[in-house]
Amino acid sequence: MNRRELVAGLAGLPLLGAGRPVRAADRRVITVSRRTLEVKGRAASVFGLTGPDGKPGLDMLLGERFDYRVQNDTDTATIIHWHGLTPPYGQDGVAGFGQEPIPPGQFFDHDFINTRSGTHWMHSHLGLQEQQLLAAPLIVRETKEPLFDTQEHVVLLHDFTFRDPADILAELTGGRGAHAAHGGGHGAGQGAGQGAMDHSAMGHGQAPMTAGMLNDVVYDAYLANDRTLDDPEVVMVEKGGVLRLRIINGAAASNMWIDLGPLEAELIAVDGNAIHPVKASVFPLAIAQRADLRIAIPSSGGAFPVLFRPEGLAMRTGIVLATPGAAIARVAEEGDVAPALDLSQELLYRAVARPREEPVSRTEMLMLTGGGADYVWGLNGRAMMHDTIFTVREGERIAVMMHNMTGMSHPMHLHGHYFHVTAIGNTAIEGALRDVVLVPPMETVTIAFDADNPGTWAFHCHHAYHMNAGMMGSIAYTSPA
Repeated sequence: MNRRELVAGLAGLPLLGAGRPVRAADRRVITVSRRTLEVKGRAASVFGLTGPDGKPGLDMLLGERFDYRVQNDTDTATIIHWHGLTPPYGQDGVAGFGQEPIPPGQFFDHDFINTRSGTHWMHSHLGLQEQQLLAAPLIVRETKEPLFDTQEHVVLLHDFTFRDPADILAELTGGRGAHAAHGGGHGAGQGAGQGAMDHSAMGHGQAPMTAGMLNDVVYDAYLANDRTLDDPEVVMVEKGGVLRLRIINGAAASNMWIDLGPLEAELIAVDGNAIHPVKASVFPLAIAQRADLRIAIPSSGGAFPVLFRPEGLAMRTGIVLATPGAAIARVAEEGDVAPALDLSQELLYRAVARPREEPVSRTEMLMLTGGGADYVWGLNGRAMMHDTIFTVREGERIAVMMHNMTGMSHPMHLHGHYFHVTAIGNTAIEGALRDVVLVPPMETVTIAFDADNPGTWAFHCHHAYHMNAGMMGSIAYTSPA
């Protein structure tokens, strides 16, 4: 069954919206709620997102129908995006793209055929709720039991602030805060990696004259499965065993490095899609990207910190892998300042699944612009939000050459589709199959995707503050090719 047949088959299914009657008494429910989280000894009110079993997120099998009700048990409207799945238009969970926010106390019923396995996640796509931890893992397995790995573990990363994200955005757009400070006022060990760029001298779309800025939001902590290194999660593993670690960067504004220390791992999948294994001890993970690592635990045993290091900062978070009886030492919450993420490893990634032989219909140029003193970001020289960037016809293969004209990196995410990374700068590659790719300052990255999912789809920077300040547009289908 091809994609068009699947979509046609779904056309006759009625979608239930907020407040409509339940079709089946046993409908599975995903619940959006409020919860209290303690961070560094201080309580914070954040969101929670739990599946039918009461645990955060979903763990399901490929081939299961995605027939879930999203129940909003909070006092504010919300909407949940299924990041990594490619549902039909209107069920993607993005306000203004065929679906509206779910009011407090109401629900929305989803029902579609899921064709995507792998490490994915779900998160709010409304305002800055993602910054308030409205996110959870979404794991789609091909088999009930791992075929090659003896153990699996999922890690969801967050950058955390006690502040109201709306106040942070207002500060940024008012020309204040970390964006204006150029790395100043970050606390001990946090400012050394910040660039010294003067954003006030830039106009929209103008290239910066100095090095780029790595972070423009100051955070109180970084979390791995809701915990800091003051009290990290300890994952018990077997001597000589193999662990598949599924890592999701759910941070709102922080690209990170995965640092295994003395251990070496094989990176076997990115964004839920298999790649030919790449061995290393350090791996880049941009905002919203996912990485599946296969780690061989030494037969001698021990305790092994796995650290997650935001670029440009000394702060870090992590978990500890430990064999039975191993002594677990305290891990400092600060270390060396992490360098900026680059694309040197991205050049090495090769997708296991290759696209069918077909020429590119056309290449679209997309300039990533903005970042001036008023903190307005945009595409092709203007702030967009829901505006159409370009149109496609069903059946086309479209290449998009993205040129970052700003002083900050942008993790670019296309909804409803996956794309192959086909070039970095002037170097052509048969790269990874992804839904998020990082475009560093002044770099060019080219992707190609098949227009096989009709609708109007969001295309945006996944840095939450950049997106909410204008770096978001849409790709719209017209008539079939």
